[in-house]
Amino acid sequence: MPGADPFDQGAGSILRQPKAVWATAGASVVAFMGIGLVDPILPSIAKGLEATPSQVSLLFTSYFLITAVAMLITGFVSSRIGGRKTLLTGLALVVVFAALSGTSSSVAELVGFRAGWGLGNALFVSTSLAVIVGAAAGGSAAAILLYESALGLGMACGPLLGALLGNASWRYPFFGTAALMAIGFICITAFLKEQPKPAKKTSLLDPVKALGHGGLASVAASAFFYNYAFFTILAFTPFVLNMTPYKSGAVFFAWGLLLAVFSVLVAPRLQKRFGSLNVLGASLVLLAVDLLILGYGNHTTAIVCTIVSGAFIGMNNTVYTELALGVSDAPRPVASAGYNFVRWFAAAAAPYLAPKIEEWSNIHIPFVVAAVAAVVGALVIWIRRTALTHEAQELEPKHATEDGVAVFVDD
Repeated sequence: MPGADPFDQGAGSILRQPKAVWATAGASVVAFMGIGLVDPILPSIAKGLEATPSQVSLLFTSYFLITAVAMLITGFVSSRIGGRKTLLTGLALVVVFAALSGTSSSVAELVGFRAGWGLGNALFVSTSLAVIVGAAAGGSAAAILLYESALGLGMACGPLLGALLGNASWRYPFFGTAALMAIGFICITAFLKEQPKPAKKTSLLDPVKALGHGGLASVAASAFFYNYAFFTILAFTPFVLNMTPYKSGAVFFAWGLLLAVFSVLVAPRLQKRFGSLNVLGASLVLLAVDLLILGYGNHTTAIVCTIVSGAFIGMNNTVYTELALGVSDAPRPVASAGYNFVRWFAAAAAPYLAPKIEEWSNIHIPFVVAAVAAVVGALVIWIRRTALTHEAQELEPKHATEDGVAVFVDD
């Protein structure tokens, strides 16, 4: 239940997990590193390939656009070949396309290779959550917190790796990621046994059908607007800060640390005290305020606000994940696929639109748009508050029976 101590040494502790869970979580860290890896080197890539910010931002757009569409096939694939083979297929694709990214001679090539990377990442990330939930000791609450820990650590370490390797050449971070993912491939092969395939195979349309549930659709819609704000910070801010890879990497490393701490340690405690929807709504509004200050402040203020945004993003990520997996009666892999299908489109749109909006207006307006998106996300949650609470409470006994712990309970 949200608010339980994830580091309690009992049977449900996040720390007392099988080797298979740790292997999957470790590979997940590297997978999430790939998202923020390019942050510190975006200006270097633009300079090295003689590209504009809007062209370089397509690295994110192609990556997340393919990731979003691929969410429709992840369940279809994993329900037929099994979770282990799906993970390994995803890892193999990431290794190949990350390595190819480092050999790019033009922005077009790099954007194309990042799209292939996105396909591999979609297969891996969507399946890894289901595998961790299925194999973890202590039920889904501990599993989700472990997954969010991997996300936060990966988000923190990605920019750091990008800075350390990218200071010599923008190509090296891509080769480094390929090497780390190859290690993840070996660990999954060694420690993760094939889990039983689901009794019912998932069709390509199941994630879309799952969105017909009002609760899941509401969560996905709110997350869409939130992710626009999130990825405006991640993809557009490096150009605004305009710092060396080392300095930019340090900023986003601190950002990622806050993301990890607030997602794993702070969010569950706030949820227990104030309720999940209250925490989510307040965090989205505070993120909007932070974005406005970031957009209109001086350079030092922009650095501070970028780092602070990690706290709000960490809390949001945890609550959204729990909502998406616990608010509908769809199987968790299917609900996750439908939810991610919607929200990753915003992650694809923001990196492309933010620099375009700057070209059409000025450097402040992209942050205003992102702030408005965060507020809209909060409004969706507020408008659907009663329905979301009712639907989650109706499903609580079912999830308690299945996992020994409810995924989402609000006050």
